[in-house]
Amino acid sequence: MFNLAALMLEKVGIIVIVAFLLSQMKSFRHIIQTKHKTNERILLILLFGAFGIISNYTGVEVHYNSINRATWLSELEHESALANTRVMGVVIGGVLGGPIVGVGAGLVAGIHRYTLGGFTAFSCGISTILAGIIAGYFGSKRKQMGNQITAGFAVMIGMILESVQMLLILVFAKPFEQAWSLVQFISVPMIFGNGLGTLLFMFIIRAIKRDKELTRAIQTNQAFLIADQTLPYFRQGLSFVSCREIAEIMLKLTQADAVSVTDEKQVLAHVGAASDHHIPKLKPETGLTKKVLEFGMISVARSKNEILCFHHDCPLEAAIVLPLKVKNKIVGTLKMYYTDPEKLDKVQQELAEGLANLFSTQLELAEAERQTKLLKDAEIKALQAQIHPHFLFNSINTISALCRTDADKARKLLLELSSFFRGNLQGARQMLLPLERELANVRAYLSLEQTRFPNKYIVDFQIEPGLEEVLIPPFTLQPLVENAIHYGFPRSKSEGKITIQIFFENNQLKIIVADNGKGIPEERIEVLGKQIVNSKKGNGTAIFNINERLKGIYNGQAYLTINSQEDHGTTVTISIPHDYKGVFVQNA
Repeated sequence: MFNLAALMLEKVGIIVIVAFLLSQMKSFRHIIQTKHKTNERILLILLFGAFGIISNYTGVEVHYNSINRATWLSELEHESALANTRVMGVVIGGVLGGPIVGVGAGLVAGIHRYTLGGFTAFSCGISTILAGIIAGYFGSKRKQMGNQITAGFAVMIGMILESVQMLLILVFAKPFEQAWSLVQFISVPMIFGNGLGTLLFMFIIRAIKRDKELTRAIQTNQAFLIADQTLPYFRQGLSFVSCREIAEIMLKLTQADAVSVTDEKQVLAHVGAASDHHIPKLKPETGLTKKVLEFGMISVARSKNEILCFHHDCPLEAAIVLPLKVKNKIVGTLKMYYTDPEKLDKVQQELAEGLANLFSTQLELAEAERQTKLLKDAEIKALQAQIHPHFLFNSINTISALCRTDADKARKLLLELSSFFRGNLQGARQMLLPLERELANVRAYLSLEQTRFPNKYIVDFQIEPGLEEVLIPPFTLQPLVENAIHYGFPRSKSEGKITIQIFFENNQLKIIVADNGKGIPEERIEVLGKQIVNSKKGNGTAIFNINERLKGIYNGQAYLTINSQEDHGTTVTISIPHDYKGVFVQNA
């Protein structure tokens, strides 16, 4: 028995070595890693059936409990039996491939075993077919339950089915005394030998699947790394500068020897090999690129002739060209070139295809951002346009009143108003304007109002020095001062006071307009700035418009707050982030 056990380990080693060699073949790894279609099931049947046949030929002939050490068995004597690893291959095939593969491999290996002869030929043939059916059934059942096919599960099934083969030998093999003697001699070595072989075989299968998972993880991580580094440049759209940066990042993070990006009309960037004749600003010359731009399909070239480059000494010998799309419209191409066709393997091709999809999505997002910004700019301009007539009508009413009492004063104020609106017509084309210009607008407005209502209020300016060039949205201060005058002191007989403070605090530009007027009811404060509020003197758009413009221009990073107490006054505070892009840069 111990000699047989040693020989069984030797036979197991043969099958495991064959399995290991097969695992280095791409076709074998592909069959093991993917879901099985009809043609792949046929291949698995032939493969695991072949394992059974090899096991039959390399098995150990047992003759009346003595071992025949023949290395290759093509026929057995009638009184002989065969100790081998046949069931191992059939069980693994059934467990991995399901009932169809199990039955097919069992038939191939079982029929072959029957043709070799021996007094156990029938029982061994039947047990092999039965092993394929049972292994396929339980393997399929386990997958349906959402469980993985583990090495332990396969070993357990293999050892149980090998034990079943021993029982069938006792049932069908004649004479019984010889069958019983044989089972006693071969059962333990065969059951545990096949169990060990199944375990080693499953380790090889698991390694193949783990390699695929690792490759996918590395590929996904690489794709996300490239996407993360290229995203800021794709947001700028397809330009010479942005595409140059994108191509350099891809050249560094992939195995490509050269990377190109084009739009529909010209090469925007080319870095790496062949830069001497693949030059930006020229029309795409390779036939491969023209084909992709025309039909929008991924194209792969694995020879210099397929690339169709007109430069005879071009070192590029393989390429994958992918379309870049925005809303299903081709806007350019991404090209990865290789000087060695072997570099363009399946992994590189899948990575390139994934990146093309990611880049197309990024371009769509960039276009959506651009359209959103244009829409937001249009909304902000519309809000600014609402304020111009609001101030104009109030100013004209004031000047109109003065025309009857002081024509010279009215003429002076009319010139101030003309200068004021000339500056604001220029400012209407800008999202931001210097603080000193906004303060000039406020002073022009106050000169009009104080002329109409002398001694009604005083205005105290508290401006931190050095803030003259700070940029803020136009019509931020004037509507707040107007509100303080008209709604803070409607019928007050005592002189009111308005304080305007502008300073830096906690990395924020603070703009505060405070009055000591009648205040605002609490229920009204809750809706001011959030919606248009109807009032007796207008539709209450001033605070709402300012708040909307702040949110639009500063992307939610600036805010307006109102604090008020009835009969004690109102304070409106605007906070603008110190480091917001463009806030402290003079508009051109």
